[in-house]
Amino acid sequence: MNSCLKKVLIVDDSLFIRKVFSDMFNETKDFKVVGAAQNGLEAISKIKSLRPDLVTLDIEMPVMNGLDALKIIMRDMPLPVVVVSSQTKEGSEETVKALLYGAVDFVTKNVNDLDMVKSTVLATCRNAVNANLNELQKNFTAQKPVAIPPAAAKTKEKLVAIGTSTGGPKALQEVIPNLPGNLPCPVVIVQHMPPGFTKSLADRLDACSQIKVKEAENNEQLQKSTVYVAPGDFHIRFAREGGIAFIKLSKDPPVGLHRPAVNAMFESAAQVYGANCVAVLLTGMGQDGAAGMAKIKVQNGYTIAESQDTAIVYGMPKAAAEIGVVDKILPLHEIANEITRAVI
Repeated sequence: MNSCLKKVLIVDDSLFIRKVFSDMFNETKDFKVVGAAQNGLEAISKIKSLRPDLVTLDIEMPVMNGLDALKIIMRDMPLPVVVVSSQTKEGSEETVKALLYGAVDFVTKNVNDLDMVKSTVLATCRNAVNANLNELQKNFTAQKPVAIPPAAAKTKEKLVAIGTSTGGPKALQEVIPNLPGNLPCPVVIVQHMPPGFTKSLADRLDACSQIKVKEAENNEQLQKSTVYVAPGDFHIRFAREGGIAFIKLSKDPPVGLHRPAVNAMFESAAQVYGANCVAVLLTGMGQDGAAGMAKIKVQNGYTIAESQDTAIVYGMPKAAAEIGVVDKILPLHEIANEITRAVI
């Protein structure tokens, strides 16, 4: 075998999917399938013996499901895992859990459009295979937030805008639960995800946070001490009427191939909030957010980027740092405190 080829283990209870994925990977010049498993227990055994570089992992399987297997994999023999998920509501909830447990990314499985699934799987796996394993393996151990005395809040209305992509759900689970419940401003998040998954992400974050977390709705008024997650396939922007700020969702064309796009959110935040905007870029593939962060910088807003040391994929924060629009580069575990400090 070519030593440069990345070894793949395919885990799925469907013989058909195992065959489709095996042929797909073996037709490439950068991957080689070294084995397949039809349940989580078999996957664990084969990871130990075959030492793959990457695993594609189904969730709903007999004997041992993908989530239970993933916990053991990331604890005992961490490696990049891409989840292949169903498109059901239950599938979205389980996929969000998988991302929080350490999966690098996910692909929705639609057997009615296998060509799209195959191309998406390959692109996702090529991005995932070099992920930062040290960060993926970490368990979530958020410290209990310290509440801010209400009197400490400044009078000028602020906004925290956070953009992230690959590795984002796990990163957000370290940032959002460490924000105080009485944060004196709203927080808005763009996480690259398709429809159906952002609601599950918001619910999971809400369950482990002092601050309220919800999926954003069109035309709702932005409230302090609330985190809004942009819904999948909708851009999120802002408008102000009579001194009150509102959320505006739209299906305008994708920006840089993304909808929601971090750049769209950041650019609108720069227009509506100006110097009162705190912009944050966390782990993610690509460059989305760098151009928008530059516009916030021009307005004298405050900008934060996750450091290479902790980013699962150092793409989006790196793009902003390279063009010189980041005020502070911090490891993930320091970002919640820096956000809190910046808005009080």
